[in-house]
Amino acid sequence: MSDATTTQGVLFPSLVSRPVHARFDQPAASSDGGALLLKAVDDRLGLSSALAGCIRDNRDPTRVTHSMLDLLRQRIFLLANGYEDCNDATRLVDDPVPRMLLDRDPIDGDDIASQPTLSRFENRIDGRSLVRMGHALADTVIESQRQRRKRQRVRRITIDMDPTDDPTHGQQQLTLFNGHYDTWCYLPVAAFLQFGEEREQHLFAYVLRPGDAHASDGAIAILERTIEKLRQAFPRTTLRVRLDGGYATEEIFEYLDEAGVEYVVAIQGNSVLRAHAEALMPAVRKRSANSGATEHDYGECEYGADSWERFRRVIIKAEVVRLGERAPKDNPRFVVTNLSQTPRFVYESVYCQRGSVENRIKELLYGLDIDRTSCHRFFANQFRALMTAAAYVLYQQLRYEARGTSLANAQVSTLRERLIKLGAWIERSTRRIVLHLPDSAPWRNDWCRIARRIGAVPI
Repeated sequence: MSDATTTQGVLFPSLVSRPVHARFDQPAASSDGGALLLKAVDDRLGLSSALAGCIRDNRDPTRVTHSMLDLLRQRIFLLANGYEDCNDATRLVDDPVPRMLLDRDPIDGDDIASQPTLSRFENRIDGRSLVRMGHALADTVIESQRQRRKRQRVRRITIDMDPTDDPTHGQQQLTLFNGHYDTWCYLPVAAFLQFGEEREQHLFAYVLRPGDAHASDGAIAILERTIEKLRQAFPRTTLRVRLDGGYATEEIFEYLDEAGVEYVVAIQGNSVLRAHAEALMPAVRKRSANSGATEHDYGECEYGADSWERFRRVIIKAEVVRLGERAPKDNPRFVVTNLSQTPRFVYESVYCQRGSVENRIKELLYGLDIDRTSCHRFFANQFRALMTAAAYVLYQQLRYEARGTSLANAQVSTLRERLIKLGAWIERSTRRIVLHLPDSAPWRNDWCRIARRIGAVPI
């Protein structure tokens, strides 16, 4: 606890027309007054409760101060509020909002868990609990989408998966050198669902893997359980899988064929595929020379690698790239698919749309620091990543509730800055708790509109 007898403050004697005193002396106040929106979203989804139910609690009940649910919620909410380290709990011990988010009295309630308690919590997690939590995260996301679309049939659901590097800087378990990224790292895979033609791609899995993992490692297991869950929730919906070139293995293609789903998978070029593309390149080179700009054309062929059991359709993008004063460069690209549409449609309207996944991953990295995997134990780092993924799911739901407002397409960092980071003074009586927020808050109308959509009523 801070020393209440000492008031910190400074004086600016000539900054404006009169001396300005700045004092940190307002009790029962917080800089995260808007975080109630996150709690309301979590209560609606039931996400933290579902995740907490997956964790085995072997502690002595007579010595427990913080339940597993409280510890999990504290960590998820603090991650969502921009406090990615367990050490931040020490700085927030006097903040009333974290207490309120855990259903405690904001003024006189029990303190939130300390850094040592949170660190022990993260490091006691076991592999089976993590597997169950991974299933619970996916189940919650899929069920929320099913509930949202009860009266509206979804024609197609697209599954996207993409690996990313998570550089490590210590003695973490299973941190290994990756030649492609030229660093010691983990190689997690993030998986998303896109419903119909909507822009949002919903995170449903984030799996940490050793740094030397192949892009396709574990992909079939993720696809298998996800496709099963989706077919149970959306039995009449067409499923499509969209993957980058690292997944172009015979095992993946065999599984996708047997699963009966649509697929679009990039594949690295080789001498055979480049020979097929060369038939298109002369005309593209000529157009590029005449226009002085990048030009491309599309074609297709039937291709079967030596390791494949049968031939498959390959879309060819024959392209000549021109960048400024640089010499033109041939850039053929190839995509394996079982779709029947034209090559241009498959490449531009289907495959290229997976580029949005990279924006979602950037949100996870730069908006929520999902790569803060600094624990020694691999399971502890996977647990951190799952809790951060849960925080992101809350923000994705918050973004959905912001539809029709100026924040409908806002990134996580913008949502936090405009909706969560609100100065608040908390007043409590025996009958109610009042959150006094600034009447000059620039996005207060959007905040109230979102709040009403997730259970608040106007007063």
